[in-house]
Amino acid sequence: MNIVILDSYTANPGDLSWERLDELGSLTIYERTAPEQVVERAKDAEIVLTNKVVLTKEIILSLPKLRYIGVLATGYNVVDITAATEACIVVTNIPAYSTMSVAQMVIAHLLNVTNAVSLHTESVRKGEWQNSIDFAYWHTPQIELAGKTFGIIGLGNTGKATANIAKSLGMDVLAFTSKSQEQLPAGIRKAKSLDALLAESDVVSLHCPLSDNTKHLINYESIAKMKPTAILINTARGPVVDDYGVARALHEGKLSAYCADVLTEEPPRNPNPVISAPRSFITPHIAWATREARERLISIATANVKAFLDGQRINVVNNLR
Repeated sequence: MNIVILDSYTANPGDLSWERLDELGSLTIYERTAPEQVVERAKDAEIVLTNKVVLTKEIILSLPKLRYIGVLATGYNVVDITAATEACIVVTNIPAYSTMSVAQMVIAHLLNVTNAVSLHTESVRKGEWQNSIDFAYWHTPQIELAGKTFGIIGLGNTGKATANIAKSLGMDVLAFTSKSQEQLPAGIRKAKSLDALLAESDVVSLHCPLSDNTKHLINYESIAKMKPTAILINTARGPVVDDYGVARALHEGKLSAYCADVLTEEPPRNPNPVISAPRSFITPHIAWATREARERLISIATANVKAFLDGQRINVVNNLR
């Protein structure tokens, strides 16, 4: 069984092993694959694994031996699912492998805004404390989170994990979700509407999937409904937020801070105004990238392939059974 990984590097830059997957067939690993290289590299593959390399209908139809596509991520929009299904190609994903890592990143971003530990550590390193006439000083307001409202948009696995941490910090958690109040975990209130959540929350954290309904869900107009002291955090998908609207709101002082691990374009090859906006804190899509999460990703990807070879189906996203 020929197995090809098209873009292995981000999931495993060399600190982990593909050994268990290698035991399942003849494995060929490419760290990165350009679009024009996909067909040539995958032409003899029956199993292809991809993270961000796009498999279009044209590419899928050019690979007659292909029987299985494993997406090395939770989202699978890089694959033309309709074309794969019509070709009887099973498509799987990796659900919930990075739940706690992403939740941790949300809180890391939040604490970076409220306490600015790194900034103050660097100021001490530069000698500012040694030369201070006072026993204490701060360059940014120090904000206590207990008693403040943490608004969550989308209450899936990551949303719930983040909510638990926010509750442990003494925050009041409010969720915009399709679930009823009775279905919510203890200590989480259901927002009456999105506008109500935006108006009440001191922190708004995005955990919803990207769809036609959620694209630019947060924009200049919706930010105007928030407190100007509010902090907005996006670890969901870049296009859930209108980058231009956020940048404008930051420049006008209508938003206290914007924290994001995702952008509309990744990497941001074209100018993105949110990167240079004041009080904007952007990380390069690394919330998922802890070693522990990547180990789970590889383990689940391998289990998905083994199940397929054994005639079983797990984590299939296109209803081929």
